[in-house]
Amino acid sequence: MIPVTEFRQFSEQQPQFRVLKPWWDVFTDYLSVVMLMIGVFGCTLQVRQDKIICLPQKMTMYNQTILLPNKTAVQPDVHEMMGRKTNLDFQQYSFINQMCYEKALHWYAKYFPYLVLIHTLIFMVCSNFWFKFPGSSSKIEHFISILGKCFDSPWTTRALSEVSGENPEEKDIKKSRAILNVSVEGNLDSLEKTQSLKSIPEKIVVDKPTASALDKKEGEQAKALFEKVKKFRLHVEEGDILYVMYVRQTVLKVFKFLLIIAYNSALVSEVQITVKCSVDIQDMTGYKHFSCNHTMAHLFSKLSYCYLCFVAVYGFTCLYTSYWLFYRSLKEYSFEYVRQETGIDDIPDVKNDFAFMLHMIDQYDPLYSKRFAVFLSEVSENKLKQLNLNHEWTPEKLRQRLLTNHNDRLELQLFMLSGLPDTIFEVTELQSLKLEIINNVTIPASIAQLENLQELSLYQCCLKIHTTATSFLKEKLKVLRVKFDDSRELPHWLYHLRNLEELYLIGSLSPDASKNVGLESLRELKHLKTLSIKSNFTKIPQSIVDVSSHLQRLYIYNDGTKLVMLNNLKKMVNLTELELVHCDLERIPHAVFSLTNLQELDLKENNLRSIEEIVSCQHLHKLTCLKLWHNSICYIPEHIKKLGSLERLYFSHNKVEILSPHLFLCNKLRYLDLSNNDIRFIPPEIGVLQSLQYFSVTCNKIENLPDELFFCKKLKTLKLGKNTLSLLSPKISYLVLLTHLELKGNHFELLPPELRFCRALKRGGLVVEDVLFETLPSDIRDKMKAE
Repeated sequence: MIPVTEFRQFSEQQPQFRVLKPWWDVFTDYLSVVMLMIGVFGCTLQVRQDKIICLPQKMTMYNQTILLPNKTAVQPDVHEMMGRKTNLDFQQYSFINQMCYEKALHWYAKYFPYLVLIHTLIFMVCSNFWFKFPGSSSKIEHFISILGKCFDSPWTTRALSEVSGENPEEKDIKKSRAILNVSVEGNLDSLEKTQSLKSIPEKIVVDKPTASALDKKEGEQAKALFEKVKKFRLHVEEGDILYVMYVRQTVLKVFKFLLIIAYNSALVSEVQITVKCSVDIQDMTGYKHFSCNHTMAHLFSKLSYCYLCFVAVYGFTCLYTSYWLFYRSLKEYSFEYVRQETGIDDIPDVKNDFAFMLHMIDQYDPLYSKRFAVFLSEVSENKLKQLNLNHEWTPEKLRQRLLTNHNDRLELQLFMLSGLPDTIFEVTELQSLKLEIINNVTIPASIAQLENLQELSLYQCCLKIHTTATSFLKEKLKVLRVKFDDSRELPHWLYHLRNLEELYLIGSLSPDASKNVGLESLRELKHLKTLSIKSNFTKIPQSIVDVSSHLQRLYIYNDGTKLVMLNNLKKMVNLTELELVHCDLERIPHAVFSLTNLQELDLKENNLRSIEEIVSCQHLHKLTCLKLWHNSICYIPEHIKKLGSLERLYFSHNKVEILSPHLFLCNKLRYLDLSNNDIRFIPPEIGVLQSLQYFSVTCNKIENLPDELFFCKKLKTLKLGKNTLSLLSPKISYLVLLTHLELKGNHFELLPPELRFCRALKRGGLVVEDVLFETLPSDIRDKMKAE
């Protein structure tokens, strides 16, 4: 007998796949086993028992002529045999049985058990084909693997409390409040939310007791699960091969059911006990007509009716499956009930094969989908990331990253983290916090623990802030830096920082920035002294003028957009520093000449070609620094001599060829940078600049230096590199305060030994070729190398 276990491979699937088998698939599997047993039982009977037993129906002697020796023909008598005696041996009976079985028995009666077996195996293959097909089995295995890990993850068990931040008692209170119709909209007003470049879920930030942290290993495993679920979702939602495979195998089973019912109903009557057999085997047995008994006809008839009943039940189950497949939207799955039950509102709906597998899971146990949904929630993921961040960034580790910034404040810089560690609020000595490219930054009320915090930098960060934290920042924050991509992403709370002194904005603003609602509220920044905006202005917005009464420093860095309307500058009479960089200016704006308190003017990287209007700068009696570098200025007008208060002049990276002697009548100059021009000659009037400490003419075409240059005895930095000089005057010895001398890139053959008198000059401050340095006497070299 063939054991049923031999057919196990046709229907066997991995045990964990059972979660994708709804009740009808389980039921039809059991029906298949029963039908398989019917087929195996029938086949066993066919093999082990006699199929048919035949007896001659009548016996007629073979009609032949007998020739006697004398060749006289004698005709034998013909008579019918009576009784049971047939004179046939066992081999003849076996031959007759076999011949009648093959010739007379109906094919359905002969092959019924084999048909049952074949049809049942086809049913089994159809039921489990999608588990075996390469294109679908890999997705199923991956899904089951992730599903099991999500189901067993400790984070899944604790996700609801971790995300909502409330215990069961708090939930009961909320339910009772809902019954009493108490409005909870007031809670939304206690929060101020900052939109950012990337959209983030609208969630209320609630200060809550710190939940017990997950084990670090468990947290890392849960984090990896979130990444796996994301990637799997993107992969599976692209197609619907699983749905198509399941539909096709179901349709095939329905077609098979109809076929079996049709031909079995018509042929089951052909299974008869008595069979008439007529075969032409008289030459071997002496008989032609036989009466046969199909020994298993009665049993096969009963089995066939039983089989038809099972097939009918199987078919109606498949029809129900077809109805479920075609009349329900199985390529879309909504987690609405999960969102309502758990309170996790950001669980997304899914589609295609992902949705289909979740529908199948629900037929097994809806709890799987509910626990799986936790790993589709961004809020849940953010909470987990927060716990992992707290594990990774301990207060001790954060303290090790503290540095002193250019404002002499203790600064902590965090870059590209998944969030803001809560442990940062334990570093109470922190004075400056710099966050770069960090998504989902939440600033809770606990920021009040940072009593020394004065400076905050937010570079492309998604930010949410608690009301209490906003109140703290209003009182404490002195410096704020924000980098953004759209003016709508500016944090609204920055306009209420009444003690803010410095504001730095970097990002794209509307060309018509004066109508921007957000900027209009700058008038509330009563203590703002420094405003720096790196954007794309076409005119000075009115909102900046609103703070003109106390604004002292204004820095505008355009992206090359032409700044055409500058009349509003006239109202900013208290400005001491003004920078208009990369604004495509062709002239010095006349509005600048009204700023009588201006001390520093920077017009870097514009399109200035002529500065004749510089004569009007004589009214700026406090102007000490003028930066006209990185332009296209061809000459310096003689009116520059009227800038009697000028102490620093930046004129590098222009196209100046001739230096006007009038330039050196600005006798208060301490810093003069004329590098990267086309200057060939330095006028001797330079000797007038007795206060000069820094002088640079690198990257020019100077061939000789006037001796008067060395009368500027306060020079500390002298840069002469990349010219065509061939001789350095011995009068270099006059510059006893010199600490930096650049000569590299000229045509010098030797250095004057008078450099020994430049006692402050060391080897590190002497920028020359090594070969040229070796031309100095050895004692001078040793002295310069000595520290």
